[in-house]
Amino acid sequence: MPRLLNTCFLTFLLLSPASVSQETEANKEDSAQKEVESLQKPLYTPFIERYVLDEIKQLRIDQAKAKQELIQQIVDREHNSVDRAVAYATDTVTYFFYLIAAATSILVLVGWRSLQDIKERVHSLADEEISKLVQEYEKRLEVIESQLQQKTQHIEENREEIELTQEVQSLWLRAQQESSIANKIAIYDEILRLRHEDVEALTYKADAVLELNEPQWAANLCQQALGIDPDNSHAFYQLACAYTAMEQFDEALRYLAEAIKRRESYRDEILSDNALQPLAVSDVFKDLDKVIAQTPPPHSREKDT
Repeated sequence: MPRLLNTCFLTFLLLSPASVSQETEANKEDSAQKEVESLQKPLYTPFIERYVLDEIKQLRIDQAKAKQELIQQIVDREHNSVDRAVAYATDTVTYFFYLIAAATSILVLVGWRSLQDIKERVHSLADEEISKLVQEYEKRLEVIESQLQQKTQHIEENREEIELTQEVQSLWLRAQQESSIANKIAIYDEILRLRHEDVEALTYKADAVLELNEPQWAANLCQQALGIDPDNSHAFYQLACAYTAMEQFDEALRYLAEAIKRRESYRDEILSDNALQPLAVSDVFKDLDKVIAQTPPPHSREKDT
């Protein structure tokens, strides 16, 4: 993992000066490569932590802005709906008054009794129309309120997910800086408590358990990881290390072949990994290429399954 962080930081340094010429970039790349090769210790990891925390902070700020814009749009729509409803109701009442005035002018010549009847009828019709309008806009406002509640719920869920991601990322940074194996295992357990199906936490916990000389425990953790992600190359690699520690070289070679089948870079780590040294010096190891050739590709095994 420190090697991976060093490589990521080197890539960030090499890609940042976009305005220099290609020749200058090549010279800088060579000098940076030499500088990285001469490093004796991993680069300072709080730089990565600061970068991740800034990204999370910016994400929360963008989420808050999106929430404010959404609420403002909903409020504007509600205001427009109310304005249209009031204007419609006002126009309707005005037209009724015009009708009443015209009818009154005619009925004055006929008699006051007929005028009383038409007045009562007009009031009842006006009440019915206004009631219909009120009911219609109440339904519309209920729909808008329901949509607002759904958006609010989504925003709350996103906020909780951001907080969980921030907490998990902080635990990963602590695990990288922790030197005690027991403390690392405790941190991985905390990550698994927050995210039960975190395959990466299971495989890294298996790696830490192997350092405590508990290969069977490590193998069980890797099997759990493969139950979640059957094509996880790191889990197969850790299984190879665990079975090597238990001196079950045939099983170790089979799992190592599965890991190399998925990621060829593991072949370069065999001789440098102390956990695989007993397997590398055994007679079984010479059949590695043969076992890899006999291992079907991952996609064909998924189809058979």
